[in-house]
Amino acid sequence: MKLLNYTSTWFLLVLFLILLVWAGSFYFIMLDEIYDSMDDGLDNQKSLIIQKAALDSGILQRAQFDEGNYLVNKIPLQHAINYTDVYKDTLMYMQNEEDFEPVRMLITAFEIKGLTYEMRVITSMVEEDDLIEDLLYSLLFLFLGLTATLLILNNFLLKKIWQPFYQVLERLQRFRLDDPQPILSISSPIEEFRLLDSSVNKLLSSNIQAYGDQKQFIENASHELQTPLAISINKLEILAAHPLEEESLLLIGSVMDNLERLIRLNKSLLLLTRINNQQYHTEAEVDFNSIIRKVMDDFKEQALFKQITLSLEEHGQCHQNLNPELAQILIVNLIKNSIVHNHSGGFVKIVIQENSIDIENSGKSGPIDSSKIFERFYKNDASGNSTGLGLSIVKAITDLYGINIYYSFEGKHIFRIEM
Repeated sequence: MKLLNYTSTWFLLVLFLILLVWAGSFYFIMLDEIYDSMDDGLDNQKSLIIQKAALDSGILQRAQFDEGNYLVNKIPLQHAINYTDVYKDTLMYMQNEEDFEPVRMLITAFEIKGLTYEMRVITSMVEEDDLIEDLLYSLLFLFLGLTATLLILNNFLLKKIWQPFYQVLERLQRFRLDDPQPILSISSPIEEFRLLDSSVNKLLSSNIQAYGDQKQFIENASHELQTPLAISINKLEILAAHPLEEESLLLIGSVMDNLERLIRLNKSLLLLTRINNQQYHTEAEVDFNSIIRKVMDDFKEQALFKQITLSLEEHGQCHQNLNPELAQILIVNLIKNSIVHNHSGGFVKIVIQENSIDIENSGKSGPIDSSKIFERFYKNDASGNSTGLGLSIVKAITDLYGINIYYSFEGKHIFRIEM
């Protein structure tokens, strides 16, 4: 939900609750005013009738309402002494409506020429159900009118006011560290938006600078490391060509193995950094069937040397859009991992479906901790030839393109890639 719609929804909800409370309060206040007005009118009618009764005794003989709005009954003096005016709501049958309608009644007592009388005066009143209905419709129209006004404000005035915010948001969505574009400032009369724009520009500029420095350092460090490592290996090979004792040759071999592992580690770390920094821009539709067949052919001699059986089952054509070089690295690392961490006489089986690839191998041991298997430098065995980065590179590639990869153990190690 967009920010404007979100705030509008809450505003309308609060407005509805406020109108609901206001309507209840207004209803009771208005009803109280109506009762006060009717009671004042009944009190005034009472005074007029008593004045007329003093001049016209016929008024004291009205014992039914009939066409009038009052009646008079004679009562004992003892009954009239403690009499107080009573206002109450009641129902009376109306000929024109042919139904009982609500009326307001005043019951009082008075004395004329030593005689005491009870008088009842009535007046029509507003029906509460009609009043509630009218109030409800009025509030409904008011709420709908306010809602329409708010929607119009959202679509025209508020959207225009918030336009700088959406410009900053769009700039952040399009921003790429590996391909930074010129940062343009927005124009807005609102101080908060200008502050937001300034802060975002500073943040992006500092990140671009840090990214550039980091990228340059990694590439320089990798390049500078490769040269002395290659020279050291070359000199050790020359030294090993001279007549030396067996112990010295073994030491030289051990040093060369470690230097070669350091070279592989350096290359793997550089590759992992480039993947994480999204420096591989070219994408194309990759045919994984062809890549897997080629990689299996490349590892055929290594598998034969370790007496590992390679097999392939193709149940569909698997295609995916990604960088072809990274696709090659993904498959190479998985198949290489399955061969390196396997035992003599084992197997590596690859099953290709239209939307998935399973790479199964017999492995050297039981299940591996699935929560750590893709972590950097995690090793389940003490293989000296492994850098511990192969599966981390695999995970980085799959994460980059939104591909899922899972590990499971069912008497054999299974890596499943789901496109």
